[in-house]
Amino acid sequence: MPTKSLERWNNDGAHLEDLLKKAGYTTTLQYADNKVDQQITQLQNMINQNAQILVVASIDGTALGPVLDKAAQQKIKVIAYDRLINATPNVDYYATFDNYQVGKLQGEYIVKQLGLDAGKGPFNLEPFAGSSDDNNAKFFFAGAWDVLKPYLDSKKLVIPSGKKLASDADWKNVSIDGWSSQKSQAEMDNRLNSFYTGGKKVDAVLSPNDSLALGIEQSLESKGYRTGAGWPIITGQDADLANTKNILAGKQSMTVWKDTRALGDQVAKMIDQIVKDQPVETNDTKTYDNGVKVVPAYLLPPVVVTKDDVKSKLVDSGFYTASKLGL
Repeated sequence: MPTKSLERWNNDGAHLEDLLKKAGYTTTLQYADNKVDQQITQLQNMINQNAQILVVASIDGTALGPVLDKAAQQKIKVIAYDRLINATPNVDYYATFDNYQVGKLQGEYIVKQLGLDAGKGPFNLEPFAGSSDDNNAKFFFAGAWDVLKPYLDSKKLVIPSGKKLASDADWKNVSIDGWSSQKSQAEMDNRLNSFYTGGKKVDAVLSPNDSLALGIEQSLESKGYRTGAGWPIITGQDADLANTKNILAGKQSMTVWKDTRALGDQVAKMIDQIVKDQPVETNDTKTYDNGVKVVPAYLLPPVVVTKDDVKSKLVDSGFYTASKLGL
């Protein structure tokens, strides 16, 4: 796993390890503190310890080729977990959510809440994208941009900060490295200070995930925005605890929930199928080209969560307890 600093990776690692241990597997769970060299060293150590299967949520999806060459020499199978591993033939399977759909849901939410299809506008939009070294960030942005671009073309949406985004291919112009809340807060501070003077207000922020949304929300508060009618629409992803509480408090409009327990369940099933020499279940064999091969993938569906259905989706499913959310 990449880091303990994001809540979701702690949950993912613990859940998958628990499933595998209950199934009788010996496991080693490592977190790399978002340091590529550290992750490579951890993988090399696992190879040296004669691991049979590596499950890797990569920090930099392009940096693991050499160490995975060594895994392939020992016939170790590799499953890319949630983030595609690029530029190597030595990744056997990929398990993730439909990442394009994540962005599409975020874009559609902004369109609906602003009433763009009813002819309302123009509105001020500030777009953000995820870490430039994360392959998923590209898909999140593409899904949202395919929805939002027609409204930008018709001037129903405008970007006062002037970020150059002729197409979704320009997503790195608004990327926040490391998915850092601190960096997204600093970037939002800069945009508000530079482009939102004289009473101009931001109406919507496309944030690809909750850690970025957290920084954006803190920036808005520090600049005098208050929840209610003047608070912008803010999207997110992951249903992190702090953000779910912010949704209930009116500081975040929605999050795209990826029930990572289901992702862990699917990966555990794939591991079992590999070990038992059974066909490994995939449902997408076309989309995820890593530059060397198309990696067979299993995609799970993401779900929109708003203030109205936090209880029915996150509490009733057991993802959170009501008391943890203060309900």
